Amino acid sequence: MIDGWSFFAGLGIFLFGIFLMEESIKLLAGRKLKTLIRHFTATRLRALNTGILSTAVLQSSSAVSLMILAFAGAGLMSLGHALSVILGSMVGTTLTAWIVALFGFSIKIDALALPLVGLGGLGLVILGKSQRGLQLSKLLLAFGFLFLGLDFMKDSVQALAGAIDPGRLPSLTPLIGIILGIILTAVMQSSSATIAIILTTMFSGLIDFSQAAAMVIGANVGTSVTILIGSIGGTAAKKKIALSALVFKIGTALAAWLTLPLLLGLTRVLLYPARSAVLGIAAFHTLFNLLAVLIFFPLIPALVGWMNQVFPERKADLSRFIHNTPAQVSQAAVSALRREILHQLSLSMSFIAGKYGLPATPPAQNSLTPRDTAFDYQDLERFHAEIFSYYAQIQEHELDQGEALALEPIIRASRSIMNATKNLSEQFGEIEELGRDDNHFLADAGLGFKKRLVRLRAAAAELGNAPDQPGNPEKLAAFFQWVENEDKQFIASCARAVSSGRIREQEVTRLLMANRFFTQSSRMLILSMQALAGS
Repeated sequence: MIDGWSFFAGLGIFLFGIFLMEESIKLLAGRKLKTLIRHFTATRLRALNTGILSTAVLQSSSAVSLMILAFAGAGLMSLGHALSVILGSMVGTTLTAWIVALFGFSIKIDALALPLVGLGGLGLVILGKSQRGLQLSKLLLAFGFLFLGLDFMKDSVQALAGAIDPGRLPSLTPLIGIILGIILTAVMQSSSATIAIILTTMFSGLIDFSQAAAMVIGANVGTSVTILIGSIGGTAAKKKIALSALVFKIGTALAAWLTLPLLLGLTRVLLYPARSAVLGIAAFHTLFNLLAVLIFFPLIPALVGWMNQVFPERKADLSRFIHNTPAQVSQAAVSALRREILHQLSLSMSFIAGKYGLPATPPAQNSLTPRDTAFDYQDLERFHAEIFSYYAQIQEHELDQGEALALEPIIRASRSIMNATKNLSEQFGEIEELGRDDNHFLADAGLGFKKRLVRLRAAAAELGNAPDQPGNPEKLAAFFQWVENEDKQFIASCARAVSSGRIREQEVTRLLMANRFFTQSSRMLILSMQALAGS
């Protein structure tokens, strides 16, 4: 019983070490690593190398895979390059097995783990005020916990192995070993932890080299669970990457299973496992992931084509006026562009209202709503690009002075609408968090932002229903003044709240920044409405 708890404690310490290591490395690397991943994927070969290096640095294929899901979902990376990074991450993640095998079983743990824990703990206290010092201390602590947890597991399994006759254990066939590796990794969400368990049980003699190799193959497949979960409810691009990653993992496992005797023989030639079985497993882990690269890297274009058939891109056609009006007929084109941007305003406000969960209102005339077609932020971005492209086509033809003067403010309105939509969409999380706060003043502030958004949407709907109504300029000028008054009243209420102790000083900055961001977006939308309403 004691040994069982020792193993359980060791596993927990090991997993915590892995978590702390990933967290500290991500924060140390910060935006620089994300920028490198984005920029060093110009070709499939560079994307493959980026996947290897970034995963070796982060020590987590799951973290890199989720990052790639985000980039691909935002349209910042092509599917073929994203799949190359995923394939590279399969090789990069094998570095963990080498670290565990080289340091966890080749030297006395106390000589490595305890100094790292001591240095990391002291660093947290002494260097805690420096963000970089804090994360470096966490990294040292993480490595210490990783090796300390491994030592707990190793000792407990060795004690168990002394009381068990391996000859009496049921035969662990390669297929059962693969399935067991999949289950362990899927449950713990960490192939590193699974491989650590495999290495400790093999080191203690409970399983042999070939059985451990089969379980490592399964651990490789189990890592696909994280990326599959990350793609749930995501865009088609995310689903393509998740399914492709599953194809990579299952295909690699199948190839490794069918050629297991050959791979084991090759591992024995490269690194004689009888002298160091744990290093042999690390080598085997790297070897069959390199096999995956050899098999699947040339097939990525074909896989992309198949994925595009399985998950065809859904691109909502949001334009209503510019496609039916030739750009060379300048007078009609300028009028169509204005009507299209009014339509853009209506769609953008519908998108924001849906995101914030605002109550439904009747749609503006000549406008699509979510009830007519499904669209998301990426659709709005494409729609804005279509509008600007049409504007560029109009510019290619001769315009009289009046048409040129009318054109510029309405295209600026389109840019401002897109900018405000992006800002309000990104601010959603902050406003929702305020609305759920235990502090009543903060919760009321979050609710107040939503109420102001309702008024903003109503003004946009009124303009969309009657864009040429004579009184529009006066109404919009009054509404702009209302926004300014709301801004001043909010600032004044924050001043009263902090002076009376209803909110803390650090919460004032949070509220004022949220209000500034929201007010700037509101101003952009109203100025756009004024440009579209005309004089």
